[in-house]
Amino acid sequence: MDKEITSRLRIGNLFRQYCRTVHFHLSFFFMGVILIYAVSGITMNHLKDFNPKYDITVNNYTVKGTFPTSHKFNKNEIIQLLKEVGEQDNYIKHFYPNNSTVKVFLKSGSSYILDTQTGNVAYEGIKKRPVFYQLSFLHYNPGTWWTYFSDLFAVCLILICISGILMNKGKRGLFGIGGIELLAGILIPVLALIL
Repeated sequence: MDKEITSRLRIGNLFRQYCRTVHFHLSFFFMGVILIYAVSGITMNHLKDFNPKYDITVNNYTVKGTFPTSHKFNKNEIIQLLKEVGEQDNYIKHFYPNNSTVKVFLKSGSSYILDTQTGNVAYEGIKKRPVFYQLSFLHYNPGTWWTYFSDLFAVCLILICISGILMNKGKRGLFGIGGIELLAGILIPVLALIL
């Protein structure tokens, strides 16, 4: 009987050691991806307050000069106007929606609109936010290989959870404080769905 108990204890200890090893290595390997999804997830929760992909600035001002009121602007003249907003290298094309307005399309996605009668400019600048743009790009699944990698990551998250639950015994394990924390963690999303 003592040998049987000893054997069971040894098997239990080996199993918990195996769970610790799995938990340890998977946690380290996927730490970068966990942070990517965590940080980009936080920004997505606050889209009303913060655009994680783009920094959008709107600038309304007046330029001095006499401007043609018909289709007389050439590319070089437009580029001179764009220097004031730092977009001179991003020119794509321009057109006249009406006789007194010229609209310029820019590579960055920004837009520049000039009223040729008043000199009023409406410039909307769109720039990619460093780091946050890239994190959001990965969160939204940019391609096939990332799909496979993120599927692997999801499976390994399940293993990280299971190994984390099973690697401790006693008061710190599933039948102690760990079990209480597990139930509390499950209860919160269930309540969110119900309420």
